[in-house]
Amino acid sequence: MGRFYAASAAIAALISASFVSAEIPTCGPNKLCPAETPCCSAYGQCGVGAYCLGGCDPLFSHSLESCVPNPICKSQDYNLNSLDDIAPNTRYLGDSSKAKWVSSGQPVAYQNEAVLLTMAPDTVGTLLATTNYVWYGKISATMTTSQGKGVVTAFIMMSDVKDEIDFEFVGIDVENAQSNYYSQGVTNYNNGRNLSTSNTVTNTHTYTIDWTPEKIDWQIDGKTLRTVERQSTWNATANRYDYPQTPARVMLSLWPAGLASNAPGTINWAGGLVDWDSPYMQNGYYYALVSDVKVECYDPPRGANVQGSKSYKYTDKAGTNDTVVVSDDVEILASLFATGEDPKKDPNAAASKSSTAASTKTGSAAAESTSAEVETVPGLSGAGARGEEGGPAAVVSQAPGSSVTQPAAGSLQTAGGSVGTGFSQGDTQGQSGAAGKDRRVVGGSGIAFVGALVGLLVL
Repeated sequence: MGRFYAASAAIAALISASFVSAEIPTCGPNKLCPAETPCCSAYGQCGVGAYCLGGCDPLFSHSLESCVPNPICKSQDYNLNSLDDIAPNTRYLGDSSKAKWVSSGQPVAYQNEAVLLTMAPDTVGTLLATTNYVWYGKISATMTTSQGKGVVTAFIMMSDVKDEIDFEFVGIDVENAQSNYYSQGVTNYNNGRNLSTSNTVTNTHTYTIDWTPEKIDWQIDGKTLRTVERQSTWNATANRYDYPQTPARVMLSLWPAGLASNAPGTINWAGGLVDWDSPYMQNGYYYALVSDVKVECYDPPRGANVQGSKSYKYTDKAGTNDTVVVSDDVEILASLFATGEDPKKDPNAAASKSSTAASTKTGSAAAESTSAEVETVPGLSGAGARGEEGGPAAVVSQAPGSSVTQPAAGSLQTAGGSVGTGFSQGDTQGQSGAAGKDRRVVGGSGIAFVGALVGLLVL
């Protein structure tokens, strides 16, 4: 069990504390999700909708078809100078052509130059994850980190079966980047290593993960500081290589490892409990700044099962590279009640087709009943009216450290329009190829969802 699971457990505990009556089904080894909520999230809970998109674990979902196929790697420069390419996880339905990133928490655009990952009191920070996956490639992030006890900034690769390659930055040690890797979420305490660098808060660095089927290089500002060879990861007991080998998303995050609800080991690793009155907070939040992410895709590994050019999907619950197929299957969910098994499901659309007011009322009630019974976005419970809390993202022009007057409620410009400043994250609590299945079922659900986000990247 690694820090990924420690923090996932913390999130699950927060969710359970806030939604005691929800009784969200759980998933994990020897426990698959039920048919009615078939998708297993990274946090070990079952649901539909966003549960079936990025991070859906095929090993513990109801079936291999429960999770939506992963959009294939696309070489590109993600110049993070606005919020235009970022969609909240409460609105993204799987169309990677419309959003390059999915967010949890509150990313903030800064002076048309960068995006801030923010972490305010009573939140669990901010997470950005790419909508396209990478199956080997060279991935670079240009950024500065946050600082302070219990505060962790991260740039990682994470697959749906929890293969992981990390750069982690603990806020009490700004002269080192921690490099690490995991295979299917299994912790090996010998895998981590510190990489010395100059101050990660005051200096902008470019961190690079160069990942091939044979080795992983960790680089800072173009210099390779660590290499792990696949051959060195052989696990004779499990008869496999404990080497990251499955399609992964790029993830950027700022999160509070030093929460009292976290495991003592996680808190100690992070340097203690978060100080929510710290001088390192500016304008009411901790922040990390990311200006650019570049992805150069490499070819699939030799012998890969290539049947198309649009997506990755798993053919076996072994979750290894030889169980990944490159396919032409594309699924875009019709609503946040849809799944990979039933991508067209949209109870709200069905209700709107009713020919009489009475039938419409009945249909709406049915949709509300459905929303109350299943989880649609990891960290949310059912559905309801979206209030001012949980707006998708904000735009600021002042430097984070400047002395400014906070905008009045309703004045923040966001990716989805104007929202109030009462944000609360957490529980305070066209590619070519052979013809294939292109199951494009576009259309929003038209149902507003509660915006108290609990997304969190954990390492």
